Amino acid sequence: MSEKTVVVALGHRALGTTLPEQKLATRQAARAIADLAEEGARVVISHSNGPQVGMIHTAMNEFGKAHPGYTFAPMSVCSAMSQGYIGYDLQNAIRAELISRGIYKPVATVLTQVVIDPYDDAFAEPEKIIGRVLSAEEAEAEEDKGNFVTEVAPGEYRRIVASPKPQKIVELETVRTLTEAGQIVIAAGGGGIPVMEQGIDLHGASAIIEKDFASGLLAEELNADTLLILTSVEKVSLDRGTDHEKYLGVISAEDARRYISENQFAKGSMLPKIEAGLSFIEKGTGRKTVITDIAHAKDGYREKTGTIIK
Repeated sequence: MSEKTVVVALGHRALGTTLPEQKLATRQAARAIADLAEEGARVVISHSNGPQVGMIHTAMNEFGKAHPGYTFAPMSVCSAMSQGYIGYDLQNAIRAELISRGIYKPVATVLTQVVIDPYDDAFAEPEKIIGRVLSAEEAEAEEDKGNFVTEVAPGEYRRIVASPKPQKIVELETVRTLTEAGQIVIAAGGGGIPVMEQGIDLHGASAIIEKDFASGLLAEELNADTLLILTSVEKVSLDRGTDHEKYLGVISAEDARRYISENQFAKGSMLPKIEAGLSFIEKGTGRKTVITDIAHAKDGYREKTGTIIK
């Protein structure tokens, strides 16, 4: 039994898009998590929330339009809601899977806030599209309120928010304590609830933190042994989509940096995974990052497949 700590970053494919899809998808995710528990690993889980937080944001703001007496829900509140209901499905699915295997281990979701820098350059160039489609008049009204919008189709607009880098995980010691007590912990969902420090207070920010960077920071701060990033492919590839596509197995930090400089990885997709994995292994010793799909999670953890940075 390894008694090692692994932080598992679940991509949106592990959660589905709709409520029924999520219910089914979390069962597959639960099998992968239970496999790691059987390996003897201490498991901490982070997850995407892209479709979910967008759905919540749209629903809450449509409700606000229909009921003028209610305020619109800020992004930080929508992020908190997504952590709650994704954690709910994951907790139940993992618990059931563990019990079916005779493993009696508590599972807990920690509502997690992540501190960001209000002067992060990302606020000057927002890139995360959120919410419903807006008319030209509605888009102008959003800009009058200081929000950013982008035209997604002729005459159709949507809001965009910044994606700043995570600086600190507020509930880190809670996660650490639960993990060391033998619990499986779900934390920093959707990259965490973005907050800014103002004295002793934390104020929600209109932003979305990249899930992979938050997962990497969580792994760094917990001094984990493995960062396991589960995405849509078994292995990362170079020259993707070409006749000479090449799949990557074990690579070094130097290899990863070279491929980044060659623009081999798509921004907002594979690039943050490589960058987060690279940062994680370089800030400690004996660490590894594994990038693979959920079907190969156990084999990836055992270094039998996947792209491994070490």
